[in-house]
Amino acid sequence: MNDAPPLYQASVPVFRHYLGQVTVIVDRLAPADLELRLADAPTVGQQFAAAAGFALRVACPLAGRDIPNLPGSIGPRLAVARAVLGAMRPGDFEGAEAREITHQAGEAVLTHRAGEFLYRFGLPNFFFHLTMGYAALRAAGVQLGKADFDGQHVYAPGPEVAE
Repeated sequence: MNDAPPLYQASVPVFRHYLGQVTVIVDRLAPADLELRLADAPTVGQQFAAAAGFALRVACPLAGRDIPNLPGSIGPRLAVARAVLGAMRPGDFEGAEAREITHQAGEAVLTHRAGEFLYRFGLPNFFFHLTMGYAALRAAGVQLGKADFDGQHVYAPGPEVAE
């Protein structure tokens, strides 16, 4: 993967990894947990669904592909997003840096060069929605730790260190 184009390396494997983590979390939740929310923000289910949507709204244009429609329910939505990302190959991103991507952010229509689109729009929005869903679960007392979020940290039983 070290020979893969930078925009591929910074998008597809990252999106797939974190959507995999969210899938594990969602599989552990009770249906009512997906309705939790922080203040007036969208629900956990909506936040995680938005993250899946952002992964494809970003990776597909970078790869020169159309953005597919996703199922509405969270489990299938995560599965389809991960499958679409899994079908992408580094070669799909050859020349991606030269692409200009016009997209919508709320009511704003924006045009970004590919790198700016990924680093200043796509990744921040993807992680925003993941983090909001995760934070709503934590605020409601759902037992999740940093290791659940990133799949990399390992802690001994007891209070978790925030490093």
